[in-house]
Amino acid sequence: MESRDREPLVRKTSSSYHTFPESTARRLDKEYLRSLHNKRLYLAVFAAVLGNFSFGFALVYPSPVIPALEAHPSPALRLDQHTAPWFGSVFTLGAAAGGLSTMLLNDCLGRKLSIMFSALPSALGYALLAGAQGLWMLLLGRVLTGYAGGVTSASIPVYISEISHPGVRGMLGACPQIMAVLGSLVLYALGLVLDWRWLAVAGEVPVLAMVLLLSFMPNSPRFLLSQGKEEEALGSLCWLRGEDTDYAREYEQIKDSVRKQSRRVSCAELKDPFLYKPILISGLMRFLQQLSGVTCILVYLQPIFKKTSVILKAEYDAALVGLVRLSAVAIAAVSMDKAGRKILLFVSAGVMLVSNLTMGLYIHFEPASHNGTVANTTLASSANHPAEPTNYITLIPLLATMFFIMGYAMGWGPITWLLMSEILPLKARGVASGLCVLVSWLTAFTLTQFFLPVVNAFGLEVPFLFFAVISAGNILFTGCCVPETKGRSLEQIEAFFRTGRRSFLR
Repeated sequence: MESRDREPLVRKTSSSYHTFPESTARRLDKEYLRSLHNKRLYLAVFAAVLGNFSFGFALVYPSPVIPALEAHPSPALRLDQHTAPWFGSVFTLGAAAGGLSTMLLNDCLGRKLSIMFSALPSALGYALLAGAQGLWMLLLGRVLTGYAGGVTSASIPVYISEISHPGVRGMLGACPQIMAVLGSLVLYALGLVLDWRWLAVAGEVPVLAMVLLLSFMPNSPRFLLSQGKEEEALGSLCWLRGEDTDYAREYEQIKDSVRKQSRRVSCAELKDPFLYKPILISGLMRFLQQLSGVTCILVYLQPIFKKTSVILKAEYDAALVGLVRLSAVAIAAVSMDKAGRKILLFVSAGVMLVSNLTMGLYIHFEPASHNGTVANTTLASSANHPAEPTNYITLIPLLATMFFIMGYAMGWGPITWLLMSEILPLKARGVASGLCVLVSWLTAFTLTQFFLPVVNAFGLEVPFLFFAVISAGNILFTGCCVPETKGRSLEQIEAFFRTGRRSFLR
């Protein structure tokens, strides 16, 4: 061990960047392969992503609940065309507030404690929804569950990226999206058999499980080092990698990186490309991700299917779309560390472009003959009308939506979260991740709030054609601005932005 420690930790050449000398790197690769079998790392990731399960569950809660509340016998709980959009969109406003507060929570409490903190507003929000006696309780419950979702959105990807080995960081980085999708799918499935109040009660289960499991998990070694807790950080990394690996070398590398970024970010430093470029890329990716329309489509999925008179029942269509979404994001998780991030982003945006364009053109050219009695009703009220499909051509909206969700889940869903946690520099990671989540959910709130009024005023095809244009822009943005981070350590990615040398990412 002593002879190893005398070997240099870093070597740079004009054409490449090595964390260790080549002979040492080969030996360490074998040891790191052993560390990948350490089940504790995967247990820590699972405990964290239970927060994403709850987030996905809460996000699509309105999909089966809006139709039920529009037909509710009590005037105090009944939704109409004015209150239904607020019930659907106020979640994203809460998520934006959660992202804003995480700018402080991530650096003050740490990543793990921030995730655990989200359980409090989440549990309270579900309790309000389950026992709601008026509209204010419904809206407050949605705000609180949204706030919790905003906190987890900013904290969980950072926590996972900081505890993961580069060889599996892509796969583990996709786990938050997988669990969010699984949460949505479980909501759709439970919506077939449970009343809307019991759906809220069911949402409490993953929240409590998350808090219980995370109590036994370590904090991020990088965060602990930034707080000066060196022994605790070394113990955390040993727990995550396994005692039989050379985790001490990785610890020294992380320690060196943290030492270089020990100071807080100043306003003058924001002019440095090392800081503003990754922050700008991350923020724009979150902005474009939401502009693609995914939140609107997920929140109003059943009403959209009712409006287009899909041949199957809307609630079954929603569950089917959720299953496709889960399959697609699982494929992305497996292929992300092999195919790379950028190729999946290109494919994802291309599929979303074709799907949104197909949906918009179908609705434009087939509004009267196949949309039956709901053709001239509002989107919200159409959920109360039985669909009367007369032709198998009505499967087109279902297939287009399935392909859209599949395309999104293959790239622009999980990879935007992963890249945000990968490319943001350590000294700004806590604040910048919260800022990105704030941008994301303010955009989602605006779109979700105005989606129904735009549909009622101009038709359902208008937003889908707009989403198609955004998807085309996503392709250009990926080609021009997004770096490939497959298989690179967080320190190598930081070196790329610090120097601008692409050789650091080869």
